Amino acid sequence: MDLFNVYPINPINIVKAHGSTIWDAEGNEYLDLYGGHAVISIGHTHPHYVESLTAQLNRIGFYSNSIEIPMQKQLAQQLGELSGKGDYTLFLCNSGAEANENALKLASFHNRKKKIIAFTRSFHGRTSLAVAVTDNPNIVAPVNETDNVIFLPFNDEEALADAFNRYGEEVSSVIIEGIQGVGGIREASTAFLKLIRSLCDQYDAVFIADSVQCGYGRTGDFFSHDYAGISADIYTMAKGMGNGFPIGAVAIAPKFQASFGLLGTTFGGNHLACAAAVAVLDVIKSEQLLQNARTVGSYLMDELKKFDKVKEVRGRGLMIGIELPEELSQVKKDLLQKNRIFTGEAKPNVIRILPALNIDKDIADRFLTAFDERLKA
Repeated sequence: MDLFNVYPINPINIVKAHGSTIWDAEGNEYLDLYGGHAVISIGHTHPHYVESLTAQLNRIGFYSNSIEIPMQKQLAQQLGELSGKGDYTLFLCNSGAEANENALKLASFHNRKKKIIAFTRSFHGRTSLAVAVTDNPNIVAPVNETDNVIFLPFNDEEALADAFNRYGEEVSSVIIEGIQGVGGIREASTAFLKLIRSLCDQYDAVFIADSVQCGYGRTGDFFSHDYAGISADIYTMAKGMGNGFPIGAVAIAPKFQASFGLLGTTFGGNHLACAAAVAVLDVIKSEQLLQNARTVGSYLMDELKKFDKVKEVRGRGLMIGIELPEELSQVKKDLLQKNRIFTGEAKPNVIRILPALNIDKDIADRFLTAFDERLKA
């Protein structure tokens, strides 16, 4: 049996990793400033993380949610304290798409309405509802198509107000990334997020803050929407939550009523997943990684803005987009092939920087030096 060919593959076999350094099978060393789509939040093979998972695996790796799993409650408590959402409740699942899927369902269960407002360039996942609210027709199968989703221009306050004027009583939820990742590191404005909050309150709609890629401390705030000074009704998270172990979650405001069977999962919140997630929160707190993301991220962005060949630098914290002109479209590939630095991309020509939250200024400078070399070349 062959693999189903759905990914363009770099011919690199990574066999070892530590911090932000990774090595291939030939012993070549690379700098990882992408973390596998913002997944590596505390660095590869962090000692506390490895110790926590190893110890848990030696006790029990999995049992279903039909029994007590005390570590779920520990995770919920620590997450509530660090995020400032201690009065919310937590549903644990396995991925960002699954988190968004459940968030959209929960909103509809809550207000018994169907329409969803989403935005241009959005990406919320590949499962049924999650892909329906993703602005990419190429990955929406006919069975996923629905008339219940209204796509609006990102950051367009007038279009949002008009949509609520027209459909407000039918709108179940509004889902938005605080910073669009696949969409090119585009930040939702404070005014736009506040308007979403106001209109959701006015029309009994649910504000869903997709923090799957842009949350979990990546921007220097725990949730990327926090900079706007508002609270969403539901926060979804995944990627950096498990530092590579598959886990996702939905943080749910107190106004939502739980009932048996409303949501469910087989693997979500299993012992190993919780051990991974608790270890991540331990490290974020003990190593003050929110502050580090702000400090190193600001330094990187300030330095990147000094390059005259860069069209625009966007983002916040350690979620950074570098937009380049078309004639420099090879820079990302050259960074990997010639400087051995992993970065991400967004179309048409944006380099995405999504490193571990514990990178230091020396690592930032290594990237800046290599980036300068590529621009001059």
